[in-house]
Amino acid sequence: MNVIAKREVMKAAAKMGLGGELQDWYNSARQANWRSLSDVRKQYPSADMVGDLIVFDIQHNKFRLIVRVAFQSNMMFFKGLVTHKEYGRGEWKTWK
Repeated sequence: MNVIAKREVMKAAAKMGLGGELQDWYNSARQANWRSLSDVRKQYPSADMVGDLIVFDIQHNKFRLIVRVAFQSNMMFFKGLVTHKEYGRGEWKTWK
């Protein structure tokens, strides 16, 4: 997958203290050839699809990594990294 905005991913990771874990996610996503949510779930079983967003559980559900995915064009766009509490408030659902 072509993951757009590595710099933003790493900035969010540093802010939350998740550098290594998100670097690992980034590396695996870059090497992946995901064509559907079922492909993603082979590697990340807890990933969920909400519209055209995929939500990844990070650090045992303490954080959520949210990306917009375009499987047809093999692209993934970083939208944000939020805590479990922030995710529960649902503000991320309005992200464009």
